[in-house]
This record gives sequence, structure tokens and C-alpha cells, in this order.
Amino acid sequence: MAIDNKLAKKIGKDILISLFIYSLPVLALVIWFQYTGETPWRNAPKAQSLTAPHYLKIIEPFFNNFKDLGYYVILVALGILEFLFGLYDNKWTLTEKKIDIACLVIPKVLMPIVTAYFSLHLLPYVIPHAKDIFCWVPFWGGFFLIAVADDLTQYWYHRIHHQLPFLWRFHRTHHSAPYMGMAMASRQNFIYTVFFSQIYVTSTLVYLGMGYSALFVTVIKSMITLSAHSSIAWDKPFYKYRILHPFAWVLERLISTPATHHAHHADTSDDGVGYYKGNFGNMFFIWDVIFKTGIITRKFPQTYGLKHYKAEEWYAQFLWPIFKSKKEGSELAKNGPEVGDEVEEFGGEWRVA
Repeated sequence: MAIDNKLAKKIGKDILISLFIYSLPVLALVIWFQYTGETPWRNAPKAQSLTAPHYLKIIEPFFNNFKDLGYYVILVALGILEFLFGLYDNKWTLTEKKIDIACLVIPKVLMPIVTAYFSLHLLPYVIPHAKDIFCWVPFWGGFFLIAVADDLTQYWYHRIHHQLPFLWRFHRTHHSAPYMGMAMASRQNFIYTVFFSQIYVTSTLVYLGMGYSALFVTVIKSMITLSAHSSIAWDKPFYKYRILHPFAWVLERLISTPATHHAHHADTSDDGVGYYKGNFGNMFFIWDVIFKTGIITRKFPQTYGLKHYKAEEWYAQFLWPIFKSKKEGSELAKNGPEVGDEVEEFGGEWRVA
């Protein structure tokens, strides 16, 4: 299933715009140093934390604890609330439990090994003299540089897995859940997770000396993405009360909210609310605004997941293509279609619709 020329041209154009956006934090730093006359690289500190604003030291323990244990505390707490409110509506079957738990637990054990090897062995081998070379970058400069580099990279990683058919099955697991919530927030094919491009971008920037900024970006991004996946729609009051509408207008265009991200997980786009072919932003929704891949309705889909979902085995969803599904007609089966919503079944045969 080939990509059409119109989409290829749009992707090419958007990549050029992205290269410009990537450069903006660097250009901002250059302009700032020109304006102030500062030359921090001449007397670089030993660590970036020494250049951070003093008032951030007060909240630093929260960010450190969140990164280690707080993430799981919030994940479990929100998950319990969701179950207490009955927000899974008996959709968390044994198959779904196996998938969600495997996708949560196994990567948390294996990915630190992968990233540690990349940071402690591969980077020192490839760029041995570059460690902490940019530790003189001011905290806020590093913060915006990493925020843009990390999240825009993930936007593209996410987007191409939707728009390039041969990549879809690596991301499909995240969309197969017929519900939204903490149970499925980490639900990903493991190979998709291993090649998370933004992980290696941020790890490289940390190696180059911007670790303190990376800590704050990582925590803030985790909080936004968790809340966007939650079935607790914290953004509804902003749409309900007129006085909050101006704030809502800015908020929903800047970051991912439950309304915009739930639309991405809808099982249809025919209702004018769901938009699984867009709304790719993770921390920032502004990428979807810039590249015109987003839709904002302030409404929530009625149903989630995939219309053609076969409830494939947990191991197939977690480790395709190493393990394939035995479910006939599944995208994860040996001879299954690349993209299930673009095929129809005719007498047991699968053809492009």
C-alpha cells in the first residue's frame, strides 16, 4: 500500500518547517547572548544545575521523586479513581489486562538497560569528548531546546506510524484498547518503544550537559501525557464555563488535553468528533495546529479503539512481528492487511476497499 503523492509532498513541506522550528531555541539563545553580552561558555560550570534559577531548587525534590516513584503513584492513584467511577465499563477483559500489564511492566525493566547502554557506552564511544560540553546553557534555554527537540521528534515518530502504512502495525497496539485510561497509557508494541526516537534525542542532550533542564521537561511531559490519556476529563470545566473559554482556547492549542487526545483514540472519524488520522501531539498540541493535522471539538468520542479489532493475543500485540497473531484477518496475522480500516472482507479474502 503506497503513500500517495499529495501526502508525500505535505510530509516533505512539514519536515522543512520542522527544521526551522528545531532551530528556534538555538537562535533565541544566540540573540539573548548578543543582547546581554554574556559569554557563559568561557567560564562553564561543572554541571548545568549550577546555572538553574534558585527558585527551582525549592520544587526540585518533587521533580526528582516524580521521576523515580511519583510517576507510578500518580498512575496507580488515577487508575483507582477510574475504576471507582466505573469508567472502564467492564471492557477490561483478561486479554486487555495481559496486554496492558505486559506493556507497563516489561519496558520498565528492559528500557533502562537500553538507554543506559546508549548513554554510558554508545555516546562516549561516538562523541567521547563532548560530555557536558553544553552545560553552560542557561536552564530556560536548555528547557525550551529539549522541550522542542523531544516533543517535535515524538510528534513525527507518532505521525509517520499513522501515515506510512508499513509502520502502522508497530503502533497499532496503542490504539487497540476499547477504552481510555491509566491502564492503557503505556500500551505499546515493545519494538515501537525501543525505537522511540525522542528518548535518544533527549539522552544525547543530557550527555551534552543539559540534564537539569531535561529533568523538568520529562516530568512536565509525563504529567501532561498521563492526564491526556486519563478517562477523567479534567478539561471539561474549561469548556463549560464561559469565563474560562479564553483560557481553554489557549490551553487546547498549546498542550494535549483529554478532549483532543481522546479524539485521536476514537474508533471512527465519521461523527465529527473522533480524529484518529490526526491529533498526533504528545505534550504539545501546537504541532498539530502548525501542521494542520489536528481537530478541536471540545467533545469526547462515544467509542474508542479499532472497528476491526480482533482482540489479538497479548504476545502478538506486544511483540509483533516477532510473534504473529493466529486471528484470521488480523493486521498482526501472518498474511493480514497492513491497515485494517482500508480493507473489506469478501468471502474470506482481504482486498483493498
